[in-house]
Amino acid sequence: MTTDAKIEMLLEKRTQGQLGGGEERIQRQHEAGRNTARERINLLLDPGTFREVDAFIEHRSINFGMDKKKFMGDSVVTGWGTIDGRLVYVYSQDFTVLGGSVGHVHAEKILKIMEMAMKTGAPIIGLNDSGGARIQEGVDALAGYADIFLQNTMASGVIPQISVIMGPCAGGAVYSPALTDYTIMVRNTSYMFITGPNVVKQVLNEDVTFDELGGADVHASKSGACHLVGEDETEALLLVRELLSYLPQNNMEDPPYHATTDDPLRGDDSLNTIVPDDPTKPYDIKTIIEKVVDDGHFFEVHENYAGNIVVGYARLGGQAIGIVANQPMVLAGVLDIEASQKAARFVRTCDAFNIPIVTFVDVPGYMPGKEQEHAGIIRSGAKLLFAYCEATVPKLTVTTRKSYGGAYCVMSSKHLRGDLNLAWPTAEIAVMGPEGAVEIINRRELSEAEDPVSKKKELADEYRATFAHPYIAASRGYVDDVIIPSETRARLINALQVFANKRDDNPPKKHGNIPL
Repeated sequence: MTTDAKIEMLLEKRTQGQLGGGEERIQRQHEAGRNTARERINLLLDPGTFREVDAFIEHRSINFGMDKKKFMGDSVVTGWGTIDGRLVYVYSQDFTVLGGSVGHVHAEKILKIMEMAMKTGAPIIGLNDSGGARIQEGVDALAGYADIFLQNTMASGVIPQISVIMGPCAGGAVYSPALTDYTIMVRNTSYMFITGPNVVKQVLNEDVTFDELGGADVHASKSGACHLVGEDETEALLLVRELLSYLPQNNMEDPPYHATTDDPLRGDDSLNTIVPDDPTKPYDIKTIIEKVVDDGHFFEVHENYAGNIVVGYARLGGQAIGIVANQPMVLAGVLDIEASQKAARFVRTCDAFNIPIVTFVDVPGYMPGKEQEHAGIIRSGAKLLFAYCEATVPKLTVTTRKSYGGAYCVMSSKHLRGDLNLAWPTAEIAVMGPEGAVEIINRRELSEAEDPVSKKKELADEYRATFAHPYIAASRGYVDDVIIPSETRARLINALQVFANKRDDNPPKKHGNIPL
């Protein structure tokens, strides 16, 4: 065979492989409102940068007639490319080939690309669209899943791992996305669950749809398993690109710097009046965040889950930061089980990838009640406490209003190795709120008062003037400075520069024992 003939054969094989399960199955995929595995990769990566590996590999199973169902590349496309010029590795499951089912060779391809990502220190992105384990391969398919889970765990905290759910993700398949740093779903066309609607019907006699059981909105608002939701596949993949713009290539590098024309000394006088004089009146913490960060752009994560705390990424003076903030608009910004877990995971992610943490504090304490206590608020609150204590990245804290009780300690206080703790003049830092405090301190006086309501208000106002302000904490050194709110941006940018090379170390150990 001549060289030209060999090249022609190669081109024919490439064309054949790029058709996946064939034109008919590709058409079905499009009719379902979903792209093919290769189309998704092309949407995700910089144009023309994808380089495929293992394009000619085939599964080796001969059980149940599988020897007659072989496809080049099996049911997953793997390789590397760039996003904004930065190297990333990607695997994209191909639903047109055997339903994207995971067999042993399919798993080997994913493992190979993950190992490459680890060796070269670059993010790994998984585009998930699979019917689950390949039943015809039995325990070999399960072994492949388990190998992937192990590699996810080994890569955790070393390179960013992002999962995009673009179709079904059921049974054991859900654990790989759950082990990664971020999970993104597509509204109406993707879902995740351990057991599907048929099993739920059989075991519990409940009728439930795929979306009701494990759709994007369910996981974004109820389970917390989904961090971001795209209206369609294109938007979901654009979210991946934006998310990566805040993350470094690996745990040994700093996050990308993006130059900005936003003046680092810019003040905003509207911040001076944004906190209401009435301590019971809410305000939107996101407004404060947007007025402080570069260009007013805040990339929120987990927006619809545990809304009483806000987390996400932004930039200050061009530097990527992670933001944690109590949200007075939801449950007065109280810490409960879900909020504590959401914030703890985010803090640990930032710390793993060298992203400074800025915390805006307005917290009345922990959510009281039997339901929270029985469900484990102690354990969940300790997770957030552990995360802040363990973090060694620069930690900057701004107390805007309330900071009471144990929640004061937890929300990146000076005592948890906070690097710079600032307070606005409106800050109230105390063991508890004035109303609760006087009920304990002045119990007898209130019981003997002719008008207990008026007396309580009088005593609460006196307590607030005496104790519920930032100056006692500042006099002890627990608050580094009390600032005019309009100065917040300039002070934070300066602090990021000052603490850019800080060094904090944790004691040598195998790993900490976070209260899971």
